[in-house]
Amino acid sequence: MGGGETALVLGGGGLTGVGWESGILYGLARAGVDLGGADLVVGTSAGSVVGAQLASGVLTPRELYERQLGDASGESAARFGVGLVAKYAVAMARSRDGKAYRRRVGAMALAAATADEAERREVLAARLVSHEWPDRRLVVTAVDALSGELAAFDRESGAGLVDAVSASCAVPGVWPPVTVGGRRFIDGGIRSATNADLAAGYARVVIIAPMASGAGLIPSPAAQAARLREAGARVLLITPSAAARKAFGRNVLDPARRAPAARAGLAQAAEHAAEAAGTWTGPAA
Repeated sequence: MGGGETALVLGGGGLTGVGWESGILYGLARAGVDLGGADLVVGTSAGSVVGAQLASGVLTPRELYERQLGDASGESAARFGVGLVAKYAVAMARSRDGKAYRRRVGAMALAAATADEAERREVLAARLVSHEWPDRRLVVTAVDALSGELAAFDRESGAGLVDAVSASCAVPGVWPPVTVGGRRFIDGGIRSATNADLAAGYARVVIIAPMASGAGLIPSPAAQAARLREAGARVLLITPSAAARKAFGRNVLDPARRAPAARAGLAQAAEHAAEAAGTWTGPAA
């Protein structure tokens, strides 16, 4: 997609992912490595929420972090049930490739009884500090529920920012598919937890991935980072520490875990500050 210098990739991972990524970003900025000036920001699911707010320029990394620490008692937790996890596993086992898997999951999502699409959109709209595409290059990923194709929404795509983020966060079987331009879209994490391949062509890439592993037909963040390195990019992949994973708890969709995850991200950032500085601003390879 690229040809630029710096790319920030923010992966999916539920509400805890939003919190942890915000903590990492603030911690790095506090250490002198502000990733908010990236030439490209790629956001998937939780990462689309964080990416849209960071790229808007309305919030500093500190303000983005502090937003995660608010009282979550008025928010209800969604959950991945055992039955839903089993449906994902069956779809994976029956699919010959990634696109076939995404079509199966899309069909499941379209048939699921979930919350109202308009109500869910209002929730996502309230989380965003700006509803306009930023001047900075922001790509928000989703998957076409019928075709299984990747959708890389940006300001030139014709999709509104709120619709794009809502689509990227539409966890199949938990939240309703989102209608954009007459098509229905589901969570971009169904293709990849990070979709870091969209940063191809950029010289310096930082990938912040709340979900560190892949699954069968879904490539891992480490595999995508390796491919970017093979193509000549300088790449830093940051995944949750043991302390961060403990802070996430058992349900990444629980609003009560967002603040602990944010604090864990802030604490973990110090471990990566030196390498992040070398990746982002160090001498060219």
